[in-house]
Amino acid sequence: MVDEALRRLSPRFDELYARTGRSSIPPEYLLRALLLQILFSIRSERQLMEQLDYNILYRWFVGLEMDAAVWAPTVFSKNRDRLLDGDIAQALFTDVLDQAKKHQLLSSEHFAVDGTLIKAWASHKSLRPKDEDPDERPPSGGRNQIVEWKGEKRSNDTHVSTTDPQARLYTKAEGKVSMLCYMGHAMTENRHGFVVQAELTQATGTAEREAALVMVDRHGGKHITMAADKGYHVREHIEDLRARDVVPHIARHKGRSSGIDGRTTRHAGYAISLTKRKLVEEFFGWAKTIGQMRQTKFRGLERIKWMFTLTAAAYNLLRIRSLTCSTA
Repeated sequence: MVDEALRRLSPRFDELYARTGRSSIPPEYLLRALLLQILFSIRSERQLMEQLDYNILYRWFVGLEMDAAVWAPTVFSKNRDRLLDGDIAQALFTDVLDQAKKHQLLSSEHFAVDGTLIKAWASHKSLRPKDEDPDERPPSGGRNQIVEWKGEKRSNDTHVSTTDPQARLYTKAEGKVSMLCYMGHAMTENRHGFVVQAELTQATGTAEREAALVMVDRHGGKHITMAADKGYHVREHIEDLRARDVVPHIARHKGRSSGIDGRTTRHAGYAISLTKRKLVEEFFGWAKTIGQMRQTKFRGLERIKWMFTLTAAAYNLLRIRSLTCSTA
């Protein structure tokens, strides 16, 4: 399946090859190695290079000869960053979905959306006041600096992380600890749980609903159903979905004015959608435990979004493999 996808992406790879200087790592090899890192939970580029050095199966999958030298971790990281400019992760994600369509594994009418927090690669100790003069900051004190927070309130309006300025403080629920994080969003189809759209945003109270509309617009389709949890039960959001000819199969929140009434709940499909929406949680669970997205190893919105999309493509590859083998 990866061979088929990379074959079709080959013309796009030609634009990424270096024309001068030392020969670079072929983008096909980079993508194969990154997929291995996701599928087998390899925690770093350094460990990935060690695995490629002695694991024959990994070498075969990437395309390295038995006696070929393995790249230095820093060289691999720098070449990987070049892929960010080519939007290759989204192209691979789209091609994998096309393969699922050929196998007739996707639903074209019923979908679900949800969001999850992805912890940023930054600590609370990196938070500094926005109006602070960098030249007047106290010495960092090394890796484990001493910071006095007593009596100081920290929020996204007043503080920013010096490690990852795009990360935002967010708390999942009242009484829970806040953390620097991003928010990953997924839109899955209700037949087999394939991820059909993936998005990553800064963590805000409205990010889930805003990302849902972005994914619906990007996916297209008329008179589709959209399942979601109680966090999406906001009258304005429901009206926005209906304006897009989307039927909102959203769980009702008792404490909010209902935008969901008998016109929707009387249908048997409403109850089925609320059950099927849990398929999106399977992707989030896999992405966090196997795909190592519980806490990202990268910094910056665009780079993390790129890896989140590639992780969704890897998940879809596994779904195709499992479903086509079971029906063979």
